[in-house]
Amino acid sequence: MAAAVLRSGRTIVSSAIHGQAGVHAPYGGVVPELASRDHVRAVSHVVEAALHEAGLAPADLDGLAVTAGPGLVGSLLVGLSFAKAFAYANGLPFVGVHHLMGHLVAAEVAGGEDLAPPYVGLVVSGGHTALYRVGEEALPLQLGETRDDAAGEAFDKVAKLLGLAYPGGPAISKLAQQGDPRAVDLPRPMSKRAGLDFSYSGLKTAVSVEITRRGGLESLDESERADLAASFEAAVAESLVARAVRAMRQESAKRIAVVGGVAANGRLRSEMHRAGAREGFEAIFPPMELCTDNAVMIAAAGTRLLERGVRDDLSLEAFSRVPIGEAPWRASESAAPGSLG
Repeated sequence: MAAAVLRSGRTIVSSAIHGQAGVHAPYGGVVPELASRDHVRAVSHVVEAALHEAGLAPADLDGLAVTAGPGLVGSLLVGLSFAKAFAYANGLPFVGVHHLMGHLVAAEVAGGEDLAPPYVGLVVSGGHTALYRVGEEALPLQLGETRDDAAGEAFDKVAKLLGLAYPGGPAISKLAQQGDPRAVDLPRPMSKRAGLDFSYSGLKTAVSVEITRRGGLESLDESERADLAASFEAAVAESLVARAVRAMRQESAKRIAVVGGVAANGRLRSEMHRAGAREGFEAIFPPMELCTDNAVMIAAAGTRLLERGVRDDLSLEAFSRVPIGEAPWRASESAAPGSLG
């Protein structure tokens, strides 16, 4: 749960975050019921903290944005219900934001004018792995997506296979620093397939098979676990970079924004920058605090919509899954995105 105040859609005035990693860690992943209950406890305090840090009252705000989806509906409904009441009580323009649009716009907040559209966006998180063309229009155009597991989901599952704590991304990266990324021959997903889609379920299975071949987790010493972590991390990073390079060539783009929780991964950052230097494009990453879910990105995306005259009313509902290029709750966003040309 998070809240933030932005000025002009780019300048961060305040940002308050209530994390839930400690709530879910004992279970090795997110428990939806616990997540929504914790949101109920935290929402009003987080909003108050953001306003206090900004030195503002509700009447000082020009508008309000809230995540409408995709995500866990229980948690989304907590934030959405609070936002509706807050906007109504204070007479504020109100807009629902697609979660992935928030991630993409977070890179614009970090990159400033250097990342003004058009550009290619790579969203890599626990629930999503996809490539987008981002133009001046309200919605980006999807170029490719994962066919099964998201990259961040694969990190969490492989971390569990290796006996590591949740969340898996940071745990694998830490262990991988002690390992050899070429020690274990793991597949590079979709490397021989055309198009811009991703796949990570097979890579996860390959790690599981390798652990079993070595006698199970209990039979692995620390160096073997580190080698597996490093080899897995390298396989994910290389597959993401390969697809990104293909998208940049296809779209004749000069800038790519890499966003989402996995964008905090050090190997992915270094590999993407190396590819950019080789291919002639610039890779822009948000600062670490804007990689994982946050309110700054939702406020920034909401500002873009409000500036275009987009508004929602109190009938807006939460949705668990919907492509970013579709907005069934808002017909005015259905215009086709422009090209990078």
